[in-house]
Amino acid sequence: MKKREKKRSKKKRTGVYLFLALLLTAGIGALIVINVFTVERAEVLGNELYSDRQIEEMVLNDKYSWNSLYVYLKYRFFDVGDVPFVDTMEISLKGPHMLRIQVYEKGMLGYLYIDTIGMNAYFDKDGFVVETSSEMIEGIPKITGVECSEVVLYERLPLQNDGVLRNLLNLTQILKKYGLLPDQIHYDASLEPTLLYGGVEVRMGTEENLSQKIIRLSYILPQLNGLSGTLHLENWAEDNTDIVFDKIE
Repeated sequence: MKKREKKRSKKKRTGVYLFLALLLTAGIGALIVINVFTVERAEVLGNELYSDRQIEEMVLNDKYSWNSLYVYLKYRFFDVGDVPFVDTMEISLKGPHMLRIQVYEKGMLGYLYIDTIGMNAYFDKDGFVVETSSEMIEGIPKITGVECSEVVLYERLPLQNDGVLRNLLNLTQILKKYGLLPDQIHYDASLEPTLLYGGVEVRMGTEENLSQKIIRLSYILPQLNGLSGTLHLENWAEDNTDIVFDKIE
């Protein structure tokens, strides 16, 4: 009997010691988490439409967000939520005091105003509607002169003329490549585009020699800063390289 009681007592003491050790370890761990993992800096990457400060406020949005480990674990299991014009954000720890927020914005190349919904429909390089909003984003051209009565989010722009959509996507992708996205792209009755940069209009004509026309535009446009008038690229060809600018005095 005494041997059994001694064994039970020994097991009980071992259990208490083990519990205390676990409690101490948990306490030390909690102190480390509280005192070491504090947000002192957030590095924001990939953002153009929102400022670093705005992105930080979207991510560090509750009373526990001072703790970097908490923020990291929170967004391992939950996303930031719906943010206009942003596809997703990835949050990682670069150290106990530093968070990295990688922003992936929706690749928008232009937008059309849709009368039936009273909003702008923003589209990507494949012609899919990625956002509808009443906001007008600087640096994203407005498209006019084409008909589109309704849109469905994440579906292709239902333009009545497939040729115009093909031209629009090709045109905007090349313009973006050269950093030349205009304020507005207007299609005339012949469905030929005119680019508007402030007071300068650029007549593009047909799709023929489009890349070469835009390359020449990249050289000429900086020289027209502060001027008003019409730049004629519609007749440019390899055997007709004259480019005329009709200046408005």
